[in-house]
Amino acid sequence: MNFLAHLLLSGSPAALEYADVVVGNFAAEAVRGRAGLLAYPPAVQRGIRLHRLIDSFTDAHPVVRRTTARLREAGLGKWAGVVSDVGYDHLLARNFARYHDDANEPLPAFAQRLYALLQARRHELPEQLQSMFQYMRRDDWLTGYAKKEGFERALLGLSRRAPNGAVLATGAAAFLAELPAYDADFREFWPELRAAVGVELASR
Repeated sequence: MNFLAHLLLSGSPAALEYADVVVGNFAAEAVRGRAGLLAYPPAVQRGIRLHRLIDSFTDAHPVVRRTTARLREAGLGKWAGVVSDVGYDHLLARNFARYHDDANEPLPAFAQRLYALLQARRHELPEQLQSMFQYMRRDDWLTGYAKKEGFERALLGLSRRAPNGAVLATGAAAFLAELPAYDADFREFWPELRAAVGVELASR
């Protein structure tokens, strides 16, 4: 899963350590190994562990493997998982009201709330993420995922940064060409991911 899904899955804003979990979940993109984990306070470590659980659950799930197999057949090869992650964020953003527990918080409001939280604690993020976050906030990536152009832009940017990743620039077109099939995959997968995350958050 990509940035939007990870942030949405960080729990309820009413939870005592919610902000710490959000920071850890976001920081985990650039936190490596046990040493990286232990460099953070325990509450932030919960967010890092949650991020890792989300990633491992997603990668192993048969529905996601069905999605990535279809994308490999469409020519994405080893990058199918990357396109799946960003494509699922596109589907989540397009139908945000269906998947967000708070019907009174549309995607733009959710995005601005999370940007403000992360901005206030940006000094806790790994250095490379601090720089990336400024672009994310400035260009409003989270809301942009809902649009075809934002989806395309996200994969185009990755294609330029990833070694030998030029094929990623074609990923949005491949995903959108079979959008109903991927949307069906996502609708089947998301409740199971939410349930797994719920168990993890309740166990701490």
